[in-house]
Amino acid sequence: MKKLILFFVIQLFNFNYAQIKDSAKVKEKNIDEVIIVASSRTQQKIENSPQKIEILGKEEMQEESGIKPAGIASILGDISGVQIQQTSAISGNSNVRIQGLDGRYTQILKDGMPLFDGFSGGLGVLNIPPLDLQQVEIIKGSASTLYGGGAIGGLVNIISRKPTTKQELTALANYSTLSEKNLNLYASKKYNFLGYTFFAGYTSQNAKDINKDGFSDVPEINSVVVHPKLFLYPSSNSTISLGWSGTFDKNLGGDMQVINGNSNVNHQYFEQNKTKRNSYELIFEQKFNDNSKLSLKNSISNFDRNFLSNNNLLKAKQTNYFSELSYIKNIQKSTLVIGTDVQGSKFSPKDYQFFQVPQFENNSFGIFIQNSIKFNNTNIEAGIRQDFTNNYGNFFLPQIAVIHHFNERWAARAGIGLGYKVPNALSPSVYDYPIENILPIDIQNTIAEKSVGYNAEFNYKKKFGDDNEIFINQAFFLTQINHPITGNINSEGNIYFKNENKPVISKGFDTYIKATLDEWELYLGYTFTIAENKFLEKNQFIPLTPKHRFAMTALKEFNTWKAGIEASYTGKQHRLDYTFTPSYLFMAAMISKDVGKHFTLVLNCENLLDYRQSKKESLYFGSISNPTFYPLWSPIDGRVINLSVKWKL
Repeated sequence: MKKLILFFVIQLFNFNYAQIKDSAKVKEKNIDEVIIVASSRTQQKIENSPQKIEILGKEEMQEESGIKPAGIASILGDISGVQIQQTSAISGNSNVRIQGLDGRYTQILKDGMPLFDGFSGGLGVLNIPPLDLQQVEIIKGSASTLYGGGAIGGLVNIISRKPTTKQELTALANYSTLSEKNLNLYASKKYNFLGYTFFAGYTSQNAKDINKDGFSDVPEINSVVVHPKLFLYPSSNSTISLGWSGTFDKNLGGDMQVINGNSNVNHQYFEQNKTKRNSYELIFEQKFNDNSKLSLKNSISNFDRNFLSNNNLLKAKQTNYFSELSYIKNIQKSTLVIGTDVQGSKFSPKDYQFFQVPQFENNSFGIFIQNSIKFNNTNIEAGIRQDFTNNYGNFFLPQIAVIHHFNERWAARAGIGLGYKVPNALSPSVYDYPIENILPIDIQNTIAEKSVGYNAEFNYKKKFGDDNEIFINQAFFLTQINHPITGNINSEGNIYFKNENKPVISKGFDTYIKATLDEWELYLGYTFTIAENKFLEKNQFIPLTPKHRFAMTALKEFNTWKAGIEASYTGKQHRLDYTFTPSYLFMAAMISKDVGKHFTLVLNCENLLDYRQSKKESLYFGSISNPTFYPLWSPIDGRVINLSVKWKL
């Protein structure tokens, strides 16, 4: 099949092999330094923002839509300091880890609103098609002043596209050697008093047993995403947007004989997840003549999950809700942000066979204020937040960040902030616990985790020659989490949660270089991380966290062609038993061709070296009818080739 796809592309494009060989590249993971930042609320350019924010812009989203049409996990994982951790070999579930910390310390927002947390923060969170996105913003380190608890390790703000006066219409079809099929459609238009965006996507994936051990390494998936949004413009200074997003997934993994309908007394193991995520949002923005703005945001998201296995079932629902009122005032060289919000989640089990977590609700009311002041070449951003929670008390969260431009080439940033995370037994973890073994949080004897985060960095930027430039970033980070909550196994095999008396500490540095040299676009990054559980007497390293990680990409355009290559090196990681995993190299390559004015074809190959964890060790232990799967530390789906065709009006 791979040869047929390659042959088809060669014949269609009639390209020159030597030209491609001289310039390979995959996905351009370029962090745009001039895009306006939404997450800071101050509408600053990223190069002037005191807070450490990295942005994957519209160009990267459009390019990624032809490479990985179904989600954003791949493009996020290419950013230095960000690790996409697959937590289940059966469901394919993954979470986002920043600077070595667990995925539960990363807050994920959609258009600035927290829709994903706890029970709803696991399956399908990263399955947001990039064709529907304007940009993705990543804050490394504490971001609790504006967004509340949860953003201890960092924050990912996924921002939807908005309509323009130009009619947009894009259709995309994709097929891969894993039998993944994607169909996506996006349309938008802005008129005088109204506008709209509309996205619809369908993904179908056949279950695949790559290593031939009898279990699926890629689950069977059927997914539908629909996202219409209506924009109203009562005046030139007013905007009202109403949106609904529906995601409907069916995921089946386990014993291949069971998946294929041939179960028997020995072949019984499977896990099936049917999920529905319905999110509704209302946003109102009013600009005033004095250059101030009033914003009202409201969202509610219902997440329904029906889990079925050969020995258990669970039907449960979680509702996430969020309302925020904020006012932004520009006063000479300062920008003041004042606001209040109410946010929370309610988990309700409806039907189950073996499940021990009852209905519970976590919510908070917060008041925040932030002021950004510019003094010549220095920008200072200071803020405070006071949160009142229903179960775990009150939290005062100050934060300060500063950026200073020494000259047009050199700049420095630094910041410090406090954060917190309320306990939740259903929050994502490095390893997916069996749901029947999870015990509820003991509210009377468990307190919230509190954190303090520090960051500092130096930037160097220089332009030279004709359109050549280089940007170097050297960043340092340290996060300390006090009273960390850990999962422990009791004598009955159940998972209970408790506070530890010593902290979790993650520290290290990021180094990355971006350059445009003779029409080549280059990126090179390195992350050094030491993440430790200080409450352990020995073997304190947090499992599945590489100390060393390198990444590079290179891209060049040839008229209507793009070609490139990507590579990343992941160093040794501690397993849960504190033995070491091997280090490994991951490579990918891509070529794309614009055909006429409307068509773009992309041929992409992930995992060129076909590195798989199953080549080094078994993925499970136990019997075929009752397996236990090891935590994952590398890819398990092997080499994948995909071909996409995009049509644009």
